[in-house]
Amino acid sequence: MKIGDNLSEQALTKITLIQGFKFRVKFDVDGMPDLFVDETKPIGEDSGPNPTRLLSAAVGHCLSSSLLFCLQKARISVDNLETTMKANIERNSEGRLRIASLDAQIHLNVKEGDENRVSRCLDIFEDYCTVTQSVINGLKVNVTIK
Repeated sequence: MKIGDNLSEQALTKITLIQGFKFRVKFDVDGMPDLFVDETKPIGEDSGPNPTRLLSAAVGHCLSSSLLFCLQKARISVDNLETTMKANIERNSEGRLRIASLDAQIHLNVKEGDENRVSRCLDIFEDYCTVTQSVINGLKVNVTIK
């Protein structure tokens, strides 16, 4: 089975208030450490990444992983891969802050002699990034309060 072939795949996450705007995030994988998230000052204490940074990191990690996976499948040796993400925040017509766009800058270094072989991966890797394609296409969020 290939990654992503299981169409019923789910990622379960539990988010629990600690204090102020700090939350503990527990994931559904045994042994995976908890993540602590917070809002920026003055609302929170900056004791962890805020939602904008988490979304930016998720997109950046997904893009990086998709590119790396393609390069590995093509047997291209990667010396270094570093992605810098920038979230561009603007106010919408109602004056509420929104992430208007994300800029990803990927720095890729491959082994000498492999430079001419990366173009195929550069052409296709974004299509395989689950998070990026979900965000680009819009994502329905179902909210229930109990």
